[in-house]
Amino acid sequence: METQTSLLSIQKSIWDGRIPLQIVLAPSESRTYDQTDPYLIASPRVSYLPSLLPKLRAFFSSSLIEPNSQPHDGWFAFEGVPLKWHYPIGLLFDLYAGADPASKTSTRGDDSPEAESALPWRLTVHFSDWPDEDLVRLDADGMVMNDAFINSVKEADFLRNGTAKGIMSLSKEDTFGLWKAVEGVDLPAFQRISNILLPPPSQPFRNIPIRIFLPLPPDAESPSLKMIQSPLPPSIPTASIQSSQLLSSRSSPGMQPQTVGTVLHTLLPNLFPSRRTPILAKPVLHGAVLPMSAPIEEVVRSSAYGDGWAYLVIRMMG
Repeated sequence: METQTSLLSIQKSIWDGRIPLQIVLAPSESRTYDQTDPYLIASPRVSYLPSLLPKLRAFFSSSLIEPNSQPHDGWFAFEGVPLKWHYPIGLLFDLYAGADPASKTSTRGDDSPEAESALPWRLTVHFSDWPDEDLVRLDADGMVMNDAFINSVKEADFLRNGTAKGIMSLSKEDTFGLWKAVEGVDLPAFQRISNILLPPPSQPFRNIPIRIFLPLPPDAESPSLKMIQSPLPPSIPTASIQSSQLLSSRSSPGMQPQTVGTVLHTLLPNLFPSRRTPILAKPVLHGAVLPMSAPIEEVVRSSAYGDGWAYLVIRMMG
């Protein structure tokens, strides 16, 4: 069992993580077509794309064909695919940019062109022609974004505790402050509020808030994402796993901590026939391949995004 200090250290490293972005204005919306300078920024993994819109609107203001557009009219696309603004930037990068550090660094050096080809992540920003079939519209006050985030927090809180009383009993100031802490990447402010919601380390979660995104077939006609989730207890009967594995001191007699491997084997047995070794696919979180032996509750406590969810992206091997 990782110490609480180690888990907090992992959380800090994740919140410190950045993704280099190169954002260009859609040529169809630019007075200079494809000669507009790109906007470059190292954006926090835990943040959300809409937080960039005011700066992007100001940066591209002199190039916009439509001068009356507002920051909340903005939306992002990668290779023509509208990006879901309610997902954190780190998750979107892992989903679309092909983050696969293990296989690349295992056969080539970190400085190889292939390993660096995904960075900076090149996105296109639009301020017109909102894709209503793909995205819910944003609002000028940011309340749509705030509400989407808080609703996701409520879902995670309900799974962890069996009730959403924690988030529902927060003061209005703390509820709004939780979103502002994530938006501003203020980890101390976030921890102060999130610690009210999290069960103490001595008290296991009721269920694990985890969402798993599946890879699309190469010939998929639709770019829509495939996501699965299911109530997952933090411990499972020892008889259901290899008896040679050691019991955790936190587990009840006859119970074994649920691991990344047992979760994936249970939910995706065809992709993960082994609980211990990735054979056909591997789980990626925050750009890193997760160990199959990692206790899933520890993963969520240390590595969940600001809304309380661990978002695993499944990558095919080979």
